[in-house]
Amino acid sequence: MITIFYDGKCGLCSREINYYKKIAQVDKFQWLDIATDPAPLKILKISQADGLRRLHGLDTAGRLHIGVDAFLLIWRELPYWRLLSMIVGLPGIRHFAQLVYNRFADYRFSRLAHCQIAANDAVLDH
Repeated sequence: MITIFYDGKCGLCSREINYYKKIAQVDKFQWLDIATDPAPLKILKISQADGLRRLHGLDTAGRLHIGVDAFLLIWRELPYWRLLSMIVGLPGIRHFAQLVYNRFADYRFSRLAHCQIAANDAVLDH
């Protein structure tokens, strides 16, 4: 089973993940809202702040995928999205997608109060 760690308190993130849940094959994914329960991240030694900043996923072999790579992990398993995963997965396009996604993810993270609380908690834990 593929495990996806997502920000359930982010409206945009929740809408997107809920859409994926509707079209995904049953028992293909485990969807974990790490905004309300960051415990599953601790096993992977990922802070809640890092988990909220970028989408994270574990493939069936237990390999970690972050950001665009986590989206590719999802899209490969969804009808009608496989083609997009192949296109975005091409080296030049993937690199560009990572740049755009990382900029957007940092902007989104800086604008959401619960993300800033998690970031402050991560600083206090160190």
